[in-house]
Amino acid sequence: MSAHLSVGVIGLGAMGMGMAQSLRRAGHVVNVFDVRAEVAQKFAAGGGVACASLEAIAAASDILVSVVVNAAQTESVLFGDGTPKSGSASHLKPGSVFVMCSTVEPAFSVGLEKKLNDRGLLYIDAPISGGAAKAASGQMTMMTAGTSAAYAKAEAFLNAMATKVYKLGDSAGAGSKVKIINQLLAGVHIAAAAEAMALGLREGVDPAALYEVITHSAGNSWMFENRMAHVLAADYTPLSAVDIFVKDLGLVLDMARASKFPLPLSSTAHQMFMQASTAGFAKEDDSAVIKIFPGIELPKAK
Repeated sequence: MSAHLSVGVIGLGAMGMGMAQSLRRAGHVVNVFDVRAEVAQKFAAGGGVACASLEAIAAASDILVSVVVNAAQTESVLFGDGTPKSGSASHLKPGSVFVMCSTVEPAFSVGLEKKLNDRGLLYIDAPISGGAAKAASGQMTMMTAGTSAAYAKAEAFLNAMATKVYKLGDSAGAGSKVKIINQLLAGVHIAAAAEAMALGLREGVDPAALYEVITHSAGNSWMFENRMAHVLAADYTPLSAVDIFVKDLGLVLDMARASKFPLPLSSTAHQMFMQASTAGFAKEDDSAVIKIFPGIELPKAK
């Protein structure tokens, strides 16, 4: 079925660009839209179609993949400014599939599925994980939930973007819940990694030696290995910004609060990212949470 279907990607950031590239590499003609028109044009120069508006990409696509930051941007992608015919939802053909890749509250995703179903559209709740490098190589993870009809149309495209496409339920919400739990661990691990490296710096341990030992010991984590490399290089270019974890750990706490479930480690990590954000590091790489610790001298760029 996919051979006769067209795909579009909205949002060509660190993840969306890689996902669009993976789809193109799999042989699909990829329609793209980004608020930065020059980014869409650059992608299209290598093969693909740069669309001038949300409405245009929706009209050209049977499968529309949204890779924007949050729920508010997702709403804007679908429904524009609220005026008739603005946004993509009004221009998707009946039976088209909207694939939502943002990290959002599960209740938002459930509500979005109903809104789109009421318009004759299919929906897949499909948060993503793996980072920019895995997105670019088609090796990321997708935590999905949707109807069999939605999967029947979109599955080939999902498999082009991810090596792991987990089907977690037949209706929206399950994918978002699992992604939020993943973000709990990711945020806590980054905060813990920063705390460990900060203590090492305070105690005068050579940071490169500490990194070498920990990454070959039981205390290692993927986040320590990945994010503390940024600290050693003094490179805080935002692959995932501090404010992403202000948002995502906030979603973690909101979900738990609804059922009065205690999350002491998540709460502490959230406060650490909040402190880093208000200290001026909001747009820096999330490893910049290490900058909240006093009395340490961070590695400098070589």
